[in-house]
Amino acid sequence: MSANGESAIPPFSAEVKLKGFKVYEVDVNAPNGHSYNRKDFYKISLNTGKYIFHYADKSYETGETILFFGNPRIPYSCDVISQTDGYACLFTEEFFRLSERSESILHSPLFKIDGTPIFQITQTRKAEIADIFKKMIAEQDSDYAYKDELIHSYIGLIIHEALKLQPSDNSPSQKNAAVRIASVFLELLERQFPIENMNEPLALRTAQDYAEALSVHVNYLNSAVKKITGQPTSIHIADRIIAEAKSLLQHTDWSISEIAYSLGFEYPTYFNNFFKKKTGYVPKTVRAAHL
Repeated sequence: MSANGESAIPPFSAEVKLKGFKVYEVDVNAPNGHSYNRKDFYKISLNTGKYIFHYADKSYETGETILFFGNPRIPYSCDVISQTDGYACLFTEEFFRLSERSESILHSPLFKIDGTPIFQITQTRKAEIADIFKKMIAEQDSDYAYKDELIHSYIGLIIHEALKLQPSDNSPSQKNAAVRIASVFLELLERQFPIENMNEPLALRTAQDYAEALSVHVNYLNSAVKKITGQPTSIHIADRIIAEAKSLLQHTDWSISEIAYSLGFEYPTYFNNFFKKKTGYVPKTVRAAHL
């Protein structure tokens, strides 16, 4: 972390946070692509090549042109075997919610755990969608006063084109539902950390928060997590918050009040009581002794 308690933010992430979106042509010669925080942004990409996508607990292998939809609340990664060309767009949830009609789109099958975020498309459709990406790239560099609204419309157009398509059928057989939900919950929990900025408090604090983020009923989430791990959802959340609290107490100069706020506690007293109940110590003691 930096001296002011913030971790270094990749330049690409900083740009997306500032504008709300970033559209770019994929550099096929870049070994690692652009560096950004996946947990902060939605992503739509058009790619041609050979890839293995890992989405939640599922994997997809493709050697054709695909359209991919990434959700910051669902873990994903991509192994590039070979790559011919591509385009991508990153955008924040706040940017996409410029329109009230966007709410239903973010809850469409494209962005759900049990949905299929990958679509194989024809060369004709590839050319049509690539043209939309090119228009977005041109607009983001323009001085047009309403370019945000226009880019928002282009993103929506790509999403609607995907919703018309049948999802790719190369997904593996589904695992036991409880295993799937539990594994995605645990990974999503871990993705909330480390806390990088004291002014951006923990977004998901309760089992209900995670259930809503994963679009499942909280009772179903609790049942699945306890069945697979033997521990309630609340215990996993509390243990991870305690671990992060200890790290912040020992490795930053943030005040205890600032740490409490960053972890989602409205008042420092609530944090002190929570911490003492779970560890037997008050935060001040842990900071002094590095327990």
